[in-house]
Amino acid sequence: MKKTDLIVKLSEDSTLSKTETKACVDAILAALTEGIVSGEGVEVRGFGSFYRKHKKARLGINPKTKERTQVEEKFMPFFKPGKTLREVVNKN
Repeated sequence: MKKTDLIVKLSEDSTLSKTETKACVDAILAALTEGIVSGEGVEVRGFGSFYRKHKKARLGINPKTKERTQVEEKFMPFFKPGKTLREVVNKN
């Protein structure tokens, strides 16, 4: 499901127009991004947690050329599903 599909689905399931639904989805995504970038993270009970994880610098290898390259340290966004979401996914 793409972002536009999500907006259409939410718009159909609610009394909001597509424009209002798009504004809501954009606001939610902006708040999630802000929470992850700030280091606080975002927890949605029953759904999961969004947070950033630190990756240490390491020596990487280009699989095509076998050339060794230094990969700098960085932060990566991560999602950890909640118990309810895991249960729903595993039932199907």
